Amino acid sequence: MAIPIRNRVFDKIQTAGSLTDAELSKALAKDDAGIGEGALNKILLDLEIMGLVNVSWITKDTRRVEVTKQAESGDEVDAQGREAEERDYEASFPGADA
Repeated sequence: MAIPIRNRVFDKIQTAGSLTDAELSKALAKDDAGIGEGALNKILLDLEIMGLVNVSWITKDTRRVEVTKQAESGDEVDAQGREAEERDYEASFPGADA
């Protein structure tokens, strides 16, 4: 079964960490997965919407593509904030002293 091109593009980006769109096109062409500029733009947009990559402009014609850093789920400050919001929400009901 063939690997979808979106997964191949993400694997290239993940392996490199960050690279330009030209370097990504060359790497894909080297692995016989050369795709057009429009298709590559759509794949990068899809990956960015899914929160997997971040695409930013370096110059007028060059973009940097890098893997998005995933936030750790064990963030203590966020957990304390959620607990405080839950307590405030529960306390907002009249007669709920129990």
